[in-house]
Amino acid sequence: MKKVSQKIIFLVKNETILFLAGTAAVLSMLWVPPSLAYLEYIDFGVIALLFCLMTVVAGFQHSGVFFLIAQKILKRITNTRALASVLVFLCFFTAMWITNDVALITFVPLAIMLLSMARRTELLIPVVVLQTIAANLGSMLTPVGNPQNLFLYSHYQLALTDFLAITFPATVISFVLLWFVLLFLKKEPLNNALAGNNQPAVSLAAPQTADGRRPFSLLLYSTLFLLCLGSVNRWIDYRLTLLIVLICVLLFERPILKKVDYALLLTFLFFFIFVGNISHLPRVKEFLAGVMAGKELWVSLLTSQVISNVPAAVLLAPFSKAAKPLILGVNIGGLGTLIGSSPD
Repeated sequence: MKKVSQKIIFLVKNETILFLAGTAAVLSMLWVPPSLAYLEYIDFGVIALLFCLMTVVAGFQHSGVFFLIAQKILKRITNTRALASVLVFLCFFTAMWITNDVALITFVPLAIMLLSMARRTELLIPVVVLQTIAANLGSMLTPVGNPQNLFLYSHYQLALTDFLAITFPATVISFVLLWFVLLFLKKEPLNNALAGNNQPAVSLAAPQTADGRRPFSLLLYSTLFLLCLGSVNRWIDYRLTLLIVLICVLLFERPILKKVDYALLLTFLFFFIFVGNISHLPRVKEFLAGVMAGKELWVSLLTSQVISNVPAAVLLAPFSKAAKPLILGVNIGGLGTLIGSSPD
């Protein structure tokens, strides 16, 4: 009994959103008893593609390709403002394709390492804060940039051009604002340990894939990533993509499966059940639809501050046909409280 209580406490502390989603799903079953109809609630395509994308990105990360790209870029850096700008915009642009959380996991440690080596630790907090903002704003552009985008893109059955028409202007504004803020950082020479071609700091982040296997890994995951994009754009059946990704990873890179965020997949599953159940309660459905009407941007933005942006997207989308304000609201909502983008 003690071990069970300890596991529950651990779950609440470390996977708060998952715990809340599971609790909400179970409570909703009191009004709508479990049945095969639950299967109709679940968007298996979103869950499958999210799994595939997380697997492929974990493979890229394992190969060390992101650090190798950073190493090439950083060879040209000679001052603090340029270094900060590169570290921030690496997060901004890579988050569009590898998701915001992977961009941060990859480049925040690199920022800490490089700034420490350059004896510029006073820049750590502003740079890491800007990296976090950049990753969240950059990931807004594409359907694969973050989980809520993938869900909303699928839920509203948007064409890629329609989705980009919504997110591109906000992304450009975000880029300009980040660039403007970075101008306030002092432009000072870097420690010689980082300037020019001598960069021991970067070499410390050794890729986990052996050099001989790296070309194969890059080819494999590049192909799988293109396959995922094809499924996201509804050119390729997601079930075929899931099958191919599973076969390839099981054959060549089985340990990668341990790096998938299964808690996020379960969070989606629980929220699909919860939202499906409350959609069958007329009063709740009418109330949420009334609250959302004409106020999708602000409701989604504020809801993201309370339950984070992924659950907010899943919860609110069924009660509104207004895709644009909801997409912008849940993405901008990730910049508020610490909870805002916590399950990404």
